[in-house]
Amino acid sequence: MANLAGLDDAALLARHERLAVGRRRIDAALAASSAEIRRRSDRALGYDGLAQRLGSRTPELLVEQLTGVSRREATSLVRVGTLLDTDSPLAGPVSRGALSIEAADVIDGTMGQVTAAVSPAAVAQATERLASEAPTMSLTRLAALARELRDELDADSVARHERELRDRRYLRLVPQSDGAVRLTGLLDPESAALLTSAFDAVTAPRRPSFTATPGPRDERTRDQLMADTLVDIVRLAVQTDPGTLFGDRRPAVRVLVAERDLARGAGRAHLEGSSATVSIATVARHACDAGIQPIVVGETMRLGRAQRLFTAKQRIALAARDGGCRFPGCDRPPSWCEAHHIVPWSLGGRTDLDDGILLCRHHHLLIHNNGWSISRAGAQFTLHPPASSEPMSMPSRSAVWREVMRAG
Repeated sequence: MANLAGLDDAALLARHERLAVGRRRIDAALAASSAEIRRRSDRALGYDGLAQRLGSRTPELLVEQLTGVSRREATSLVRVGTLLDTDSPLAGPVSRGALSIEAADVIDGTMGQVTAAVSPAAVAQATERLASEAPTMSLTRLAALARELRDELDADSVARHERELRDRRYLRLVPQSDGAVRLTGLLDPESAALLTSAFDAVTAPRRPSFTATPGPRDERTRDQLMADTLVDIVRLAVQTDPGTLFGDRRPAVRVLVAERDLARGAGRAHLEGSSATVSIATVARHACDAGIQPIVVGETMRLGRAQRLFTAKQRIALAARDGGCRFPGCDRPPSWCEAHHIVPWSLGGRTDLDDGILLCRHHHLLIHNNGWSISRAGAQFTLHPPASSEPMSMPSRSAVWREVMRAG
């Protein structure tokens, strides 16, 4: 084993990257052999099939046993392996080790949901884009971008995808032997957005106050706070006086939609802080229940040097545009974020929407304390680490904002 402690940072990262590429190439070879195992285990062969002869009900189970991976990983190996001998845009990147099996499976599975109404050329173009951008993002972010492109290509299916997610919802209480009860479940994006908003109202980081007298320290963990909040919501429900449970941060769900789509009753929208797409019917229901707050980009979004802190209206617009912390790989929602001047106020920065960006507290402190900076060219924000590293793009998680801007 190499003496890793003796490597400098650059050598360590270069070594890690070489190993990662090598691993992806080995995984590609495993995927190819897994697909061949599947072919030789075709159901039409009955008990003469390879997997069945060796006592495995399915080729995926045989791959799991032979490879020592999880059932999910074995299934991915088989699925992706079947693409390697096709003209799929994913075949080349997977074979070269440029794209992982997991990333390829996410892309193929999501783009495979597009209906026949979308041209194969458009699907292939979106698939190529996802394959090229996958190495720069996490699987979670890749899956969100894949869904975004899928819904952009096939907007008529948004309501169907939304309904399918809602149909999968469940909540289960499982008594444990020690008397505790385990809670498990799955929520559709709309329901999760409301619950997340309630949790964020009591768990999101607060800026320290230097004027108020500090109260007793809350020793509960964040997970314990969430559990207690859920119990309080159920116990108090609608009998709670306004402001008692959540203070001045009442739970709320913002649905972001382009005005033109709402007017014509077609298109798609997003729940703030979520990568999920919802239908215009869902938007109309929320508008009927809570009303509409338009976001108009104008002089109210440009305060220049007249005010240092971003206003509440500006923060709403930033939340709609950025969708949460813009630092690459971060998934913190808008409620966890602070508004940052890309040109520091002390250096003449302006409190304008164009010169603001959302960052969670951790990454906000990183920018200020560790020599990082951000620049903007049009709608593109670029992150500049300390001089020894390459600049990185800061992706936006809000497709709706881009649509609104194009419409304007």
